[in-house]
Formats: sequence, C-alpha cells, structure tokens
Amino acid sequence: MYTRNKLVSEIKSKQSFLCVGLDTDITKIPKHLLAEPDPIFAFNKAIIDATNQYCVSYKINTAFFEAAGAKGWESMQHTFEYIPKNCLTIADAKRGDIGNTSHQYAKAFFETLKADALTLAPYMGNDSLEPFFQYEGHWGIVLALTSNPSSTDYEQQKIGGRFLFELVIENTCKLGSTQNLMFVVGATKPQEFTLIRKYAQKHFLLVPGVGAQGGSLEDVFKYGRNEEIGLLVNASRSIIYASNGLDFAEAAAQEASALQQQMSFLLKQ
Repeated sequence: MYTRNKLVSEIKSKQSFLCVGLDTDITKIPKHLLAEPDPIFAFNKAIIDATNQYCVSYKINTAFFEAAGAKGWESMQHTFEYIPKNCLTIADAKRGDIGNTSHQYAKAFFETLKADALTLAPYMGNDSLEPFFQYEGHWGIVLALTSNPSSTDYEQQKIGGRFLFELVIENTCKLGSTQNLMFVVGATKPQEFTLIRKYAQKHFLLVPGVGAQGGSLEDVFKYGRNEEIGLLVNASRSIIYASNGLDFAEAAAQEASALQQQMSFLLKQ
C-alpha cells in the first residue's frame, strides 16, 4: 500500500519530486551488459542503485519489456521487486477497456506485478476505469494532456466550449480521490497547468517531458505546484542513457542528482 502521505513524506525527506523513467531498450544499453543472464534487469538494477537517493518514484514503460515476450515480463517483474519500497512504482501501460478486461489488467499490474500505480487511457469512459480504483492503496494515473505534438488531435479539441482534457479530468475525478487518482500532464504544455488545477486542485500530476523532450522544470513548478507540491516530474532518457559506457550508472546518478538539486532549490523558495 502506497499512500499519499507516504509520497508527500518522501518528497519532503529527499527534497525531490523526481520520477525516473525506465524505458529500457536493449539496443541502447551498454554492450558489456549483454553478457549478463538478464541484461535488462542488470541495467535497471544498476540505474536504481545509482539514482534511488535522488528520486521518489520509478516509472516502468511496460512496452519495452512486453516486446521481449515472457523473458521481458520476467525482467519487468524482477525490476518491480527490486525497487526500494519507499519509492512509488508506476507501470506505464496506459490500460483501459470494458469492465471484465480492465479487471484482469488491474489484477495483472496490482496483484501479479505489485505495482503501486498504473497509467490509464480514458477514451472508453469511466466504466472502463472503475475496476482500477477498487484496489485500496493503489493509484490510477489518467492521461489528461500529454506531451506529444499530436495531443492536439483529440485532447485539445473543444466540446461545448471546453477542451476534451478538461472534461476528462472533471469526469474521472468522480472515480477516485486525491488519495488514489493522479493525472498525466505534459511538461511541454506549462501554460495549461493553471487551467488543469481548476479541476484538480489537490491531485498529484505525473509530468513527463522534462529533459529529452525539452520541458521546463521551472515552468512546471511555477504553474503546476499545489500546497503539497502535487507533482511527480518524470525524466527517462536524459537520465538512463546519459552514458552508454562502463560509467553509465555514474552518469545516470549525476543527471538525477542535478535534477534533484534543482528541485530542492525550487522547494525552498
């Protein structure tokens, strides 16, 4: 069970709201790791050991593991098990389907993998999301306004004078509370955080797009924070692929430390 109070406590203790994204691509990891029995897990383990003092969460992009079949799923399970219990674990799988299917997805990620949180796609409506909020101590993280350029195709279209992402946030707030519901909001859309906070004043926001995608940490903090910070800023490639040599873990630690120091500075303002 990973509670909001625990997350807030970790943010204060580490002076960090950093989430490290494990988008682990076997074609990009250092070549010397390929001799390991499980290269993907060996890479993840080293990254976690090097960065856990600087972050409060890890987000595992499940596609990179599922693509490898049964072996990839095993690597993912080992990774979830290895992450320190004081860090929130997020399965970035973007699930959401008719009720019975969603029940099975929830069971797979919350019971089998024991992830604390799961990203969810709201396109099919609230009944496709309800099963995920029946697991006490687990979080649903609903896609609201994403950082990709094509978010304009749907998320930023207006219906009845309001953006679709506004309706998504307003409607899904009925499913959960600030204790088990977050929203994904891209760092590349900082001007929209004020509008988003109109509907989700006290919820946590998972914010991708800082780092390799060019989002500004300062703008995210300025426009997105709430009284308990309410932000998990994710950085993936800029940290885990800081180097592809023997020093990859040390380079990852340096990148994570640099972000943590920026966050600490902002938190003290």
